[in-house]
Amino acid sequence: MKRVFAFAGLAILLSMLAVPASAETTLRISLQLPLKSHLGQNLVLFKDEIEKTSKGDIKVEIYDSAQLYKDKEVPQAVGSGAIEMGVASITRFAGTIPAVDIFYVPFMFNSEEMVRKATAPGSTVRGPIDEAILTTGARPLWWQAYGGAIMLGKGAPIRTPDDMKDKKVRVFGKTLGKFVEALGGAPTLISGSEQFLAYQRGTVDAGMTGISGVKSRKLYQVMDSVTVTNHADIEFIVLVNETFWQGLSEGQRSLIEAASRKAEIAVRDDVVRIEAEAYADAKANGMTIVELSPEEVEKWRAATAPVLDGYLAESGELGAKLVKAAEGLR
Repeated sequence: MKRVFAFAGLAILLSMLAVPASAETTLRISLQLPLKSHLGQNLVLFKDEIEKTSKGDIKVEIYDSAQLYKDKEVPQAVGSGAIEMGVASITRFAGTIPAVDIFYVPFMFNSEEMVRKATAPGSTVRGPIDEAILTTGARPLWWQAYGGAIMLGKGAPIRTPDDMKDKKVRVFGKTLGKFVEALGGAPTLISGSEQFLAYQRGTVDAGMTGISGVKSRKLYQVMDSVTVTNHADIEFIVLVNETFWQGLSEGQRSLIEAASRKAEIAVRDDVVRIEAEAYADAKANGMTIVELSPEEVEKWRAATAPVLDGYLAESGELGAKLVKAAEGLR
């Protein structure tokens, strides 16, 4: 009998030795932009921070340049658990939550101060959006500031609303498409990772993006001019699968939340400098920068005013709530 217990004890001891004392947790993050973009570098900041504070318990793998998923595929990939984390433009949720396009209603957020108020964690604008996204199975961890929307042109620069008439224009969201239609153009939904080829091949005549994307994607090689309309605020969201999140320990979640907040503050505080450098880079690479006067901006605003009515008609009660909240921030 003693021999039996001895063998049993030895078996238990060996099984314990075969299992690591603590299993390493890996966070895979899908990003559509190049790693050198400011959103990519923001993920590197998060990676360095979480790997340091977790003392190696949590590892981060970044798959940039749409290696795994295109921007439009990220919400479903994260929500289903196909990948732990991903970065997506907020408008990628517009199909299920039309109200998220509040940031793409023309000139809704017309100052940096207002954008900061609206995107602050738990604000009257961001709070309801985060809650709605959570119902899709993806939890927003932090928002990444991308800057204001601009227009790209080839040949004659775009300056007035009339210059958009009959042009095929690359857009990255439904409400932005309505913006183009209000100006007499034809919107074409094209993923960020595919826009270089679209401009190069003449699939579209003009485009819409953020100025930092011109630099990171080298769009100055295929387009001639930038028009500083700042008609929308471009926001990306870093998401984590909710089931995966709930499976983490409380300590792990606390570390990830702290690293996420540090990353969010860093990118929000740096976006003005990032945009300024990107404009300088575009100019240095031969692009014409068209800066509009307040009177010219007002013409764009007036021409696209009907887009708000369309947004309210499609976004329901939540959309109306967000518009009221946004107006309260002015």
